[in-house]
Amino acid sequence: MLAGLTACGPSAQFQGVDLSEQRYGGDFTLIDGQGKPRTLSSFKGKVVVLFFGYTQCPDVCPTTLAELRDLLPQFGAAARDIQVLFVSVDPARDTPELLAQYVPAFHPDFLGLTGSASAVAQVARQYGVAYQRRGEGEHYTMDHTAGTYLLDRQGRVRVMINYGSDPSVLRHDLQLLLEERAD
Repeated sequence: MLAGLTACGPSAQFQGVDLSEQRYGGDFTLIDGQGKPRTLSSFKGKVVVLFFGYTQCPDVCPTTLAELRDLLPQFGAAARDIQVLFVSVDPARDTPELLAQYVPAFHPDFLGLTGSASAVAQVARQYGVAYQRRGEGEHYTMDHTAGTYLLDRQGRVRVMINYGSDPSVLRHDLQLLLEERAD
């Protein structure tokens, strides 16, 4: 159905919020679940799905990760060209070891990323993500931006899918990015 579409550059008809002309994003380095530094640029050539959240989240984060898990099989072999990155906005609790258990529980190819509080804050600023701790003690929650960013094969932010959007919006916009010619 979408196979006949040609999507080249900012002219793509995204159903999510088109950020192609905005100045969000940029490369970053954070730590994965094995304690290995990971840069965004190391995923060049893949369409990146970037989501900010935390492992103790009661609703938005597990729902989003489950929706992404359920969506990938719909792309068949092209799913290998999609990389899901979950950036924790709670580096105090979300250690690499915890992320190594939590994130791949949704899908073995999903990667959880963390870093120092300042490193996470810098990446959040780059992507226009707001977050704030709510509550005291060990049972606090984190308010955070709940959109999912889609980056093209060159690592440029192209679209943001708002939390609660119909999964068909995410599927459509991912399909457009998968069909784009690489620069």
